[in-house]
Amino acid sequence: MTGVLAPLPVLLPLLGAAGTLLVGRHPAVQRALSVLVLVAVLAVSVVLLLRADAIGATAVSVGGWPVPLGIVLVVDRLSALMLVVASAVALGVLVFAVGQGSADGSEQTPLSVFHPTFLVLVAGVSNAFLAGDLFNLYVGFEILLMASYVLLTLGGTASRIRGGITYVVVSLTSSLVFLAAIGLVYAATGTVNLAQLAVRLGELPAGTQVLLQSMLLVAFCIKAAVFPLSAWLPDSYPTAPAPVTAVFAGLLTKVGVYAIIRTQTLLFPDGALDTVLMGAALATMLIGILGAVAQTDIRRILSFTLVSHIGYMVFGIGLGTTAGLTGAVFYVAHHIAIQTALFLVAGLVERQGGSTAVDRLGGLAKASPLLAVLFFVPAMNLAGIPPFSGFIGKLGLLRAGVAEGSPLAFVLVAGGVVTSLLTLVAVARVWTRAFWRPRTQEPGRDTARAAAVDAGPDTVDGGSSGPDDADPLEALPSRVDDRRSARQAAWARHTQVATAAEPDDGEGLSDDDIHPLPAVMLATTSVLVGLTVGLTVIAGPLYGLASRAAEDLGDRTSYLTAVADATVLR
Repeated sequence: MTGVLAPLPVLLPLLGAAGTLLVGRHPAVQRALSVLVLVAVLAVSVVLLLRADAIGATAVSVGGWPVPLGIVLVVDRLSALMLVVASAVALGVLVFAVGQGSADGSEQTPLSVFHPTFLVLVAGVSNAFLAGDLFNLYVGFEILLMASYVLLTLGGTASRIRGGITYVVVSLTSSLVFLAAIGLVYAATGTVNLAQLAVRLGELPAGTQVLLQSMLLVAFCIKAAVFPLSAWLPDSYPTAPAPVTAVFAGLLTKVGVYAIIRTQTLLFPDGALDTVLMGAALATMLIGILGAVAQTDIRRILSFTLVSHIGYMVFGIGLGTTAGLTGAVFYVAHHIAIQTALFLVAGLVERQGGSTAVDRLGGLAKASPLLAVLFFVPAMNLAGIPPFSGFIGKLGLLRAGVAEGSPLAFVLVAGGVVTSLLTLVAVARVWTRAFWRPRTQEPGRDTARAAAVDAGPDTVDGGSSGPDDADPLEALPSRVDDRRSARQAAWARHTQVATAAEPDDGEGLSDDDIHPLPAVMLATTSVLVGLTVGLTVIAGPLYGLASRAAEDLGDRTSYLTAVADATVLR
């Protein structure tokens, strides 16, 4: 049964993408088909996870060719868990995007392009998780690159094109390094099948092994945004639409982390570069979170925390112990859900407040109490506040570091604690300023007003009323930018003019400023935030599953046996 189901997480989205292209002129049918496909992918992934946990790893060779000639797909506890979490958040993001398109009007959201591209992205993610050879893993990454560039540049605005160019250049660089590594691996071993490489790489000279391992790590660390190869991410992700940013933050870097876990444990179990990984983990945690603390835009804050918390996962991988890998696997699953939920909340914040700049927000708790709760819960989870799953994952990693007992491990434990505290500082600042500060205390408004006064008497209230005398606040690109729909921009201009002409009474948002958020977007975000809470409720069983997955990673026998006994699909 597993042999028949294993290709479906890749095949169904590809077929769905073709179907959505055919019905591109019927948006309602396109939306329904996309959602139906992802529901099916989620159901198949759950079945694969249950079977993998019950009977262990299984493999299938597609195309009618035996191993290693066929495309080998391997389903074990780790890959199946990643499939379930990835398909769940992808489904949530898709429904959120459908709600956003319905609220803004189809003319504001290119649905005929978005849905097939999104499904192709999901297919690439699934293919990377299931890949049983290096070249198929490379193909999965290239599918991601192709689809993600389209999604990143939807709308064709200048900021999105700039962010997309940065993303593509960096991704192509990592792909070139990865492809070169694959060529060297094949030249040295005569195969790219992971199970065969697990045996043959150990027969190579130590220097050759380190060279191949280093090239693979460089390629994967770029994709996972591990310092010092992470500078591209904060400039690329925040420019995209909210659903795209959410799925990128939740999934794409985790595919890189997954590739590091798989190759480090299966191909290079001797841990020759574990010290390097631990040093990179420490730098990623600290430099990423210091960058977050320095930001004033919610999306950039979340982008830097995304980089920072990748360090926790690399910390667990670098430890190389079962406890460390358990913490890393658990934290990957936790972080996919948390980061996706937070970026969706950021999209709602922008919709409600007209901006994601903290200095230009205020009174959001009064405007939408539910939105305040939706931000607070995953934010505290991200910071690792008990009893949330973030605390459980970090505690597991810190305990694994203490158990390892080396000086570097203790330094990493201290760095992890500092990172968690600074994460709390970053999200608490957003919480207190954007949600609880009265709207009249927004320093961004005061700065804009001061700039208008400095510009001269003809540009402030009371000047001439000719056609060239537009309100100076309307010209500020930080308020009205290309990331907002026409309806949001008009409302933002209205509130700016009202603030400049009529000082607020100090009570925060007036009733006229409060606009209900679209029900579908709000409900979807609520469900994803509920999922993050659910991870806390099921933390025990989930941590147990992560532990069994880590044991499988430490004992390569089950993986090698599964590939050797792979079913050949014709």
